[in-house]
Amino acid sequence: MLASCSYDGRVIIWKEGGRPDEWVQAHTFTEHKSSVNSIAWAPHELGLCLACGSSDGNISVFTVRADGVWDTTRIDQAHPVGVTSVSWAPAMAPGALITAGPSGQFEYVQKLASGGCDNTVKVWKLQNGSWRMDCFPALQMHKDWVRDVAWAPNLGLPKSTIASASQDGTVVIWTEAKEGEQWVGRILHDFKTPVWRLSWSLTGNILAASDGNNNVTLWKEAVDGEWQQVTTVEP
Repeated sequence: MLASCSYDGRVIIWKEGGRPDEWVQAHTFTEHKSSVNSIAWAPHELGLCLACGSSDGNISVFTVRADGVWDTTRIDQAHPVGVTSVSWAPAMAPGALITAGPSGQFEYVQKLASGGCDNTVKVWKLQNGSWRMDCFPALQMHKDWVRDVAWAPNLGLPKSTIASASQDGTVVIWTEAKEGEQWVGRILHDFKTPVWRLSWSLTGNILAASDGNNNVTLWKEAVDGEWQQVTTVEP
């Protein structure tokens, strides 16, 4: 399946058709009244679940049931002046490798990070069927719109990490040492130009950033905690 979003406020789920290279619409969501700027599939452990962030300020989460019907939950006015980006946390709870029981069963969590036109990053957690903000106050180090957020894979270790990119040219690395502690932000680099997109490696130790100078750079955390540029990706 493939999901797409658009300025017309629609989110469309596509599936492969009967002919080679054919894709057909499986479902269309019209909950949003403004441009849908970001969509993200949840980790596969959580089932078929899609988060969407819109300029109307809301985040919607669509989840398919066993009977094929889609359920909708919403975060109303997540960022009142507009949501620019959403990113799922790893399904495995932080520290799961350390706290797993003798049966080897892991606890799964549903968390989202979001960025908005209010210059903030927020963390949300699904509890008892409702999404609630999971960081107080909102994470704020940027001086302009947050263009992208990316939650790093944690491989079951206690630390959680989110990267955020901004129109102000900075990328901030946010870390939560243990579940329930305060998030701490640290500027990775000031690119002196808007940073548009971020992407973590599968192991969560290398971050790719694309900026307004048409560069894609790779960054890695050194032993002393400083982030160092590894290379520039050539086209």
